[in-house]
This record gives sequence, C-alpha cells and structure tokens, in this order.
Amino acid sequence: MIIKNTDPILDICQVSRTYRVSGGLMKPARSVKALQNVSVSLERGQTLGLVGESGCGKSTLASIILGLNKPDNGEVLVEGTPILSMGRLQRSRSIQPVFQDPYSSLNPSYSVYDTLMEPLLIHGQKNTDCNRKILSMLDKVGFPMHQADAKPGELSGGQCQRIAIARALMLNPPLLICDEPTSALDVSVQAQVINLLLELKEEFNLSMVFISHDLTVVEHIADTVCVMYGGEIVEQASSQDLFSTPQHEYTKSLLSATLIPSV
Repeated sequence: MIIKNTDPILDICQVSRTYRVSGGLMKPARSVKALQNVSVSLERGQTLGLVGESGCGKSTLASIILGLNKPDNGEVLVEGTPILSMGRLQRSRSIQPVFQDPYSSLNPSYSVYDTLMEPLLIHGQKNTDCNRKILSMLDKVGFPMHQADAKPGELSGGQCQRIAIARALMLNPPLLICDEPTSALDVSVQAQVINLLLELKEEFNLSMVFISHDLTVVEHIADTVCVMYGGEIVEQASSQDLFSTPQHEYTKSLLSATLIPSV
C-alpha cells in the first residue's frame, strides 16, 4: 500500500510585518502594517494563488517566504525547516523565485548558457554533467538551443522568462515562488508561459505560490486561492469554489471588476 505524504511543503505561521514610513517634511514617521497574522499552508504538488490589489502585502509575503525579508512575528517553514535557519545554499535548493520583469532578473552580461551554468557551478556540480543538464532544461522550457549563446538584450520578454524559469529549475527545487511572472508580458505570451508552468508542474511535481493581481490567470493555474486585503487573508478556498461562490465582499468586488472573456 502506498502511503501519501500529506505534510505541507510550505507553512506560513502567523506572519506579520510592519514598516516605518517617513512622513516627510515636518511630519512624524508612521507605521504601515504590510502583513497581519498571515497563516496558510501549501500541500506538495499544489499551486497556491495569492491575489489582491497593489499594496495588499503579496510581494512582502513573497520576500519573507524566500528568506529575503524577516517578519516581525511568526515564521515560514519549508519542508518543516524554518526558512531563516537555512544556509544560502540549502535555501536555494529548496525554493526558487521567478520574478515579474524577466529582463532585470537576468544578468545582461551573461549568455543563456552561462545563466543556467552558474547555479550548477555554485553548487559544485561537475562540468561533464552540466552541459547535459543545460541542454535538457532548454528543451523542457521550449527554448531553441541554437540561441544558447544569446544574451538577454537579444531575446524577447517571453524568451527571457523561459530562461528565468529554466534557471529556477536547474537545482530541481520542490517549491517555486512566482511573483507576477506574466504581468510584464504580452497577452499571447502570458498564455504560453502559464501553459509552460503547468507542464513543468506536472513533470517535476512542483509546488508553487503564484502571486498575481490577474484573477483570470490565477483561476487557470491555482488549486487554492487566498485573497489578500490590507495585509490580511480575507478569504481562502479552492479555486473552483472561490470563483463560483465567493464569500467575502472584497472577493466579490474583485470578481465583479474582472472582465471575463466570452467563449
């Protein structure tokens, strides 16, 4: 009998973060609560969608999950280990980001091949294996191998995002944090990248946190959706339930403001 591992790959436990913001000339500084007691878990092989308007705390939460920002209270566990207790190399093997702007997330002086080689060399993998892994990954993300010597400035936004995704997967991490990964792309390219992520999720058994303000994209890719407002999660449900029968008034207002394309 096969026993399924039901331990969550990601646990966000009562995370809060407050920033001090300058009030300007002759005005006192003020506190802004970016996150307030946020708790959510992600099961292995699932995709969690985080939605909400700009400034609701989505990207702050992403930076805390990645260990790039420290919460004032609470903690983030990846595979049962506090993210802030991990060393840099251990963390990069467990969790990888895919950012919004594919151009600024890549080193402009590195070729595609060098970009994918770098994480392998940092983690001490042998050169004889690296070439095979790079060519295999280029094939998996649908990037033409004859352009492996190209630099980001010679590529389209969609091609750069494919390379950013490929780089994130080079160490075979179980968890991806995708922070608005399609918002800087044309609509037709957005669909290609979303479909690529879905294919890679199945192939690598990936777990993903997908952050977006685009509800139509989240509905397509997420298994579970959390709606954020004012630094809090105001509603959490399966994608099907949330989009068919939203409960919170803010969720209803978000959905009513979204244009649904006709079939």
